[in-house]
Amino acid sequence: MARVNKQSKPAQRHEISGIERLGLRVSSMINHPVAQAQRWVKIHRLDTDGDREWGEVMGLLSETDGIDLVFNDDESVTVKWEASVDEDRPVEVFEPIEEPATF
Repeated sequence: MARVNKQSKPAQRHEISGIERLGLRVSSMINHPVAQAQRWVKIHRLDTDGDREWGEVMGLLSETDGIDLVFNDDESVTVKWEASVDEDRPVEVFEPIEEPATF
């Protein structure tokens, strides 16, 4: 029969802050494959997004080079960005040259 260790500590749970939660939500929306293909995403402000958190995340986005923010009348924000240099560069494909057999 297995013994239970009565002195083990319960697992501590780390609560994320409001700004971390909002940052993760915005990041996952921007990194979504559809948003990446169309190079824009519309972010809606939720009731749980505090003024300070919303302002800080939008401030960080507005300071980022290559990102444009459009503040809509419905309190949402449309985030647009240009393709990066790596995305515009053509892909080089190297095909092996077939050499004649030497035998």
